[in-house]
Amino acid sequence: MTTRRLFNSLSLLAIATLASAAHAQSDWPKQSIKLIVPFTAGSGTDIIARAVGERLSAALGQPVVIENKPGAGGTVAANMVAKSTPDGYTLLVHSSGHVVNPSLYPNLPYDTLKDLSGITTLASLPNVLVVSPSKGYKDVKDLVAKVKAKPDAFNYGSAGNGSATHINGEKFRLAAGITPTHIPYRGTPEALTDTMGGRIDWFFAPIVSALPLVKDGKLQALAVGTPTRSDDLPNVPTTAEAGFPGSEYTFWVGMMAPSATPKAIVDHLHAEVVKILNNKEFKNRLDVIGATPMPMSSAAFDNFIRLETEATSKLVNAAGIKAN
Repeated sequence: MTTRRLFNSLSLLAIATLASAAHAQSDWPKQSIKLIVPFTAGSGTDIIARAVGERLSAALGQPVVIENKPGAGGTVAANMVAKSTPDGYTLLVHSSGHVVNPSLYPNLPYDTLKDLSGITTLASLPNVLVVSPSKGYKDVKDLVAKVKAKPDAFNYGSAGNGSATHINGEKFRLAAGITPTHIPYRGTPEALTDTMGGRIDWFFAPIVSALPLVKDGKLQALAVGTPTRSDDLPNVPTTAEAGFPGSEYTFWVGMMAPSATPKAIVDHLHAEVVKILNNKEFKNRLDVIGATPMPMSSAAFDNFIRLETEATSKLVNAAGIKAN
């Protein structure tokens, strides 16, 4: 075979391969899609994933199945997706706890920045500092004063070591200058149960999970962790307003895919999810649970993750957070 004929044959083969790949991607999706959630059912991340998944299923014409894979601060689920076939059928819906793990687990079996790529952020939602009404705290300053009087007698819960609820708790702890014992739970529902029962003194719970319990009087909301007040709890101050600047924290939820997922599929997913986030009826649905849509381009989300990972590393070091 001459060099020219060999070149032509290879060129035709390359064109055929690209055409085949393009056809496969244009034919996507042909089967159900799994959204892997690193936390238990009923957590803030899970609730957002289910709300988006329901509409994504209708948009794509295929079932979207939620699979809860809690464990090790979300790293079990993240590793599962990072190592999955990059075909758009296995995706990750994680929270801002995702950017904590590189600092918390130095020997992760996946690379947070290289093995997973952003599709889009989905929503932001406040964490709310909740306590049992039986505790009798008047406000946040009263809580902090009592902790300072008996430093070893108090604890606070989180949805897991390194979770967004833990980081919010640590930011507050550092700003308040207190040293309560941290009690990590398997997920938000378990921490809420023990907060209501008075077994833990407070918990920075996602408002999406805590709001119904606050409205029913089963929990008392002392403050929200975000820089601004929540429209759902307009009379509840931020932790900064309560006298503890530097305690602000934004809890976000986002959708990711294995980094080798074809761009055409990522773009398709991004376009459909952003349509959902911009839908007025869907916005109203999120508003009811205290969440705000947070659409972002895939490239911007990747950069956001990088910056958040760097910033969170400093907090982890300052707070001395360890992985148990």
